[in-house]
Amino acid sequence: MCSYFSLEGKVILVTGASRGIGQGIALGLAEAGAFVIGAGVSDMTETREKIEEKGGEFVELHIDLSNEGSPYQLVNRALQIKGKIDVLVNNAGIIRRSNAEDFHDQDWLDVIHLNQNVVFQLCKEVGKHMIENESGKIINIASMLSFQGGLKVPAYTASKHAVAGLTKSLANEWAKKGINVNAIAPGYIETDNTAPIRADKERMEYITSRIPQGRWGKPEDLKGAVIFLASDASSYVNGHILCVDGGWLSS
Repeated sequence: MCSYFSLEGKVILVTGASRGIGQGIALGLAEAGAFVIGAGVSDMTETREKIEEKGGEFVELHIDLSNEGSPYQLVNRALQIKGKIDVLVNNAGIIRRSNAEDFHDQDWLDVIHLNQNVVFQLCKEVGKHMIENESGKIINIASMLSFQGGLKVPAYTASKHAVAGLTKSLANEWAKKGINVNAIAPGYIETDNTAPIRADKERMEYITSRIPQGRWGKPEDLKGAVIFLASDASSYVNGHILCVDGGWLSS
């Protein structure tokens, strides 16, 4: 039964792997046997050390995905390492907070570009490679704000709704070509992105009270979901948004 969840021999590209959710995902995939390529603008030494401590393999590619053409450059560089990409995890993203009426146009453009446009470009470029091989898995990182409106994050919410829609659209096109396209929607996770919320004692307590499991998630809580979607265990799962939220959406 364990063979269904094994990632031995798989090459997996994870964007935004330096910390938080991306680091937790990269570590989980490596623990399941994958060769992980981490991509991002920040230093990934900590991620590499944690993976190597567990006996895994990790290569880091430093690239600013917000730059024009960088998604295509990244895919070319990643393919040069092992000659293939079996799984793509689109995790890199940013968030900007402000009242909607004061939200700066440039902040809107920055968030939409990285969270939405770059995700599509990476899916498209890796998708070409996977179509040639008639095999592959793409896992996009969605959000609770793929379903809800949130507060003071209009661009982030719009981009994460788009990620959910793109996941379903690509699954419809590529399922018959041997490619699974799914997404994970994390709930409230203890990361740098949620630090401003956790610093607000009143809001922190309110959110926690609404989570049926009674606690915020940690990056390692995403390991099981990403291993499942990256492995043969999910071979008939396509176009699905898997919520890892401690029951938040059901409350």
